[in-house]
Amino acid sequence: MRLYGLIGYPLGHSFSKKYFSEKFENENIPDCRFENFEIEDIGSFKLILKKKPDLLGCSVTIPHKEKIIPYLEFVSPEATEIGAVNCIKVSNGKASGYNTDWIGLGNSIKPLLQPSHKKALILGTGGAAKAVFYALKKLGLLVKFVSRKPGNGCLLYDQITRATISEYTVVVNCTPLGMPPYEGRFPLIPYQFASTDHIFYDLTYNPEKTAFLRRGEENGAVIKNGLEMLYLQAEAAWGIWNAD
Repeated sequence: MRLYGLIGYPLGHSFSKKYFSEKFENENIPDCRFENFEIEDIGSFKLILKKKPDLLGCSVTIPHKEKIIPYLEFVSPEATEIGAVNCIKVSNGKASGYNTDWIGLGNSIKPLLQPSHKKALILGTGGAAKAVFYALKKLGLLVKFVSRKPGNGCLLYDQITRATISEYTVVVNCTPLGMPPYEGRFPLIPYQFASTDHIFYDLTYNPEKTAFLRRGEENGAVIKNGLEMLYLQAEAAWGIWNAD
């Protein structure tokens, strides 16, 4: 039996387990199962490797995308530059780290981009935001982080003006605002200055249309949630797990 899994804490109703379990059934992929590994302490990862010798790969979610790195034998150049791992391949008991979030985001947002989309704001600075930064750079955009705390060249939310919104026509929400238990909340930016020239992208997919996306849409922006990104990053992970 080939085993795959998800590492994170807490996991609750995880996307990954449902997605891969349905994939195995719908695509008639035999001898595969998917298991959640809800671990609060990332040090428990080594114990999982010992207890689960049939484990071939796993996804990594919050809060372990950065914490997992010291426990890996190899980290891909992309994941190293991003500074976060969301995909682990296990071979002969040795774990290698990759990042497929940037692949998912890049392939999801690319069809929306027009020549006028030259600069992007990333709301939030966590592991997922770093993957978004890498993807948008690969697509040729100039990117700026927005944070609640000063430092590292980030803009603060109260520094975002009409001129900023006019200049940065791609806005990606990487904060938890809008998702449970923060439904109805949204990053504090001047949405009234958005227009039909803008793309508002939210990594959250539940709810389908967050308060962030609704406010962008009300002002004419093209909007998209993160569900397709999740599908695309999951398929990229499946490819890594099954590569020779």
